[in-house]
Amino acid sequence: MFNHVKVDLPSKLKRVEIDGKRFYQVPGHEDVKLVSVTTVTSFQKAKSIQEWRRKVGEEKANSITRKAASRGTDMHTLVEDYLNNRNLSDVQPLSELLFKFARPYLDRINNIYALETPLYSLKLGVAGTVDCIAEYDGDLAVIDFKTSKEPKPEEWIEGYFVQAVAYACMLYELTGIIVKKLVIIMSCENGECVVYEKQQKSEYIRKLTQYIREWKSANE
Repeated sequence: MFNHVKVDLPSKLKRVEIDGKRFYQVPGHEDVKLVSVTTVTSFQKAKSIQEWRRKVGEEKANSITRKAASRGTDMHTLVEDYLNNRNLSDVQPLSELLFKFARPYLDRINNIYALETPLYSLKLGVAGTVDCIAEYDGDLAVIDFKTSKEPKPEEWIEGYFVQAVAYACMLYELTGIIVKKLVIIMSCENGECVVYEKQQKSEYIRKLTQYIREWKSANE
């Protein structure tokens, strides 16, 4: 059984779409619209994605994207069920397998502060829904769950760490609680499950501010 720690965090943020981009409204600050941190990190990799789509063709790219989205959604559902001490939902067999690969690493999680919880930062102007904030091997961490066909080189997943550190900043702004590390758990179709960990957050905080600055420059 996973232990859950009571933390005073938002239960819900209102989502709004502006020009196809996701924003959030915070209760008590309805005049302020905070851009989704996913929108900000996606902006950084948009060019490489466009190049990949041209290379493989739109039809194949759409098929791969749909499969990845479905696989990822199922995985998040199973992980949320498991960490909430509930029976697992029925999902496609591949997703069940990916969850099985990840389960030994999920068992290193405990004392869960947030699970699929909305967070925001008025200082940074961003908001989003964090996968998980909990102790991982005894240290409080922002934990993100990913699926892939095979493990990705660490240099390809900078955006994952930037997004994770954004949630760490949001948590600190809202509660004063300090996260010690960033953890990405990636379950792969080739049978591997890889855990990427970062203890040093300062590098990714700098990158986060750079990402936000560049997004605002291009969109305001």
